Amino acid sequence: MVLHPAGPLTVLAHGIGSQHDLPISPFYAFAGAFTALFVSFLALGLLWSASRFRGDRSGLALPAGIQRVADAPATRTALRGLGLAAALAVLLHLLLGPDDPARNPAPGAVYVLLWVGLVPASLLLGPVWRLLNPLRTLHRLLARLSQRLRTARPATALAAGAAATAAANSRSPRRPSPHLAVVPDPSSPEPPLPPPPGPKARPHRPLPARLGQWPAAAGLFAFTWLELVSPDPASTTTLLIALTGYAAVQLLLAARYGEGWFDDADAFEAYSALLARLSPLGRRSDGRLVLRNPFHGLDATPERPGLVATVCVLLGSTAYDGFSDNPSWINAIQTSPLGRTSAATLGLLGAIALVATLYCLCAALTRLVCGPHPGPLTAFAHSLVPIALGYLVAHYFSLLVTEGPRTVIMAVGTDNAPEPLSPLGPGGLAALQVIAVVTGHVLGVIAAHDRSVRLFPPAKAVAGQLPMLALMITYTVGGLSLLLN
Repeated sequence: MVLHPAGPLTVLAHGIGSQHDLPISPFYAFAGAFTALFVSFLALGLLWSASRFRGDRSGLALPAGIQRVADAPATRTALRGLGLAAALAVLLHLLLGPDDPARNPAPGAVYVLLWVGLVPASLLLGPVWRLLNPLRTLHRLLARLSQRLRTARPATALAAGAAATAAANSRSPRRPSPHLAVVPDPSSPEPPLPPPPGPKARPHRPLPARLGQWPAAAGLFAFTWLELVSPDPASTTTLLIALTGYAAVQLLLAARYGEGWFDDADAFEAYSALLARLSPLGRRSDGRLVLRNPFHGLDATPERPGLVATVCVLLGSTAYDGFSDNPSWINAIQTSPLGRTSAATLGLLGAIALVATLYCLCAALTRLVCGPHPGPLTAFAHSLVPIALGYLVAHYFSLLVTEGPRTVIMAVGTDNAPEPLSPLGPGGLAALQVIAVVTGHVLGVIAAHDRSVRLFPPAKAVAGQLPMLALMITYTVGGLSLLLN
């Protein structure tokens, strides 16, 4: 097994210490993957003739007491406070800590605990970043402060006006009231008082429907570029500029469009929400907290603009992470006349574009075989989510279990702590990576088949899945090739 140097800067600069030449036969890996895909495809075609997934209408309701605790204001306030406290701790480490990832936990907190840790957290607990998101908490605090200032200004102005009137009356003698031309009717209602002086709260603008998740896709690309392409991603200066710039943009747009901006436009909320579609813990359409088949949650993925782009960024960036440390690619970007950063940026864009192009071709062929459909791209985009999850687990598991504890040890200030070791040996890690990639593709085939038999006639539903099967095979070959090299 060939390992990259274990220095934190080397590890964090590439997002993960990649491992190649794992002790598993490529023949058995590819043969097992093809067998799993073909058997699942044939079984689905023969035994699965009607849609079985019911989206957000399914699930076994949890006891009312558990839901009351989960939805209690105290619980949500505590989670928001925890997220804000963690963000402030990272900010202080970036401002005051050493510019060395071996002694500063901030880079590990961003690239490991946040980026990689959201995967198991979202799978187990649902879209947790919605409650932990410090930007959403800051937006609420700023909105309340602004509301208090707006209500305080009119009261101050009224008090000053009353004081000025009283002073004027005390200085001048009272004159008789002039005769009124019209005697008011005592039974008629009094005219409404004029609105108090002071600025009015401007209503938030509605989000354009065509915007969808495109801002989240752009945010995810920016983060993966920072992690995989930028010259010094673990530098405290680089992280400080990137995080404060992202926070400022998000808060300004949330002030314009309201808190709903974070639902689809915040990169990490969209990332967590997509992975949470495969969580056994979810909510029905009536708001009840339920235990469910993860396929039901996956089937309920909203078909929004930008969904395909978001998933393709996840897939493409993970694929680029797999081959970015290949010696031939390193030599190519170092000798490129464009410069290392520009060449690596083109490589990242190329990996994402390749993943997206293959999926678009698959959707076009499916439409050609099965007939016209109003949304051929977004109709099967949810089937890419388990594939992305498989790649994330395969590439980042070892990083989470080794660098995650080391980051926590640094954050609590423990000295002379032993370096955490991976609980899996080389053979176990290789098996986990192959199983994660193959399982993700099989789950994608199942999700796509169920959607196909719902949308198309039975005679065309199975035939329409042949392009999707070809896509899954292509993705599997690419993924396993990157892992096994």
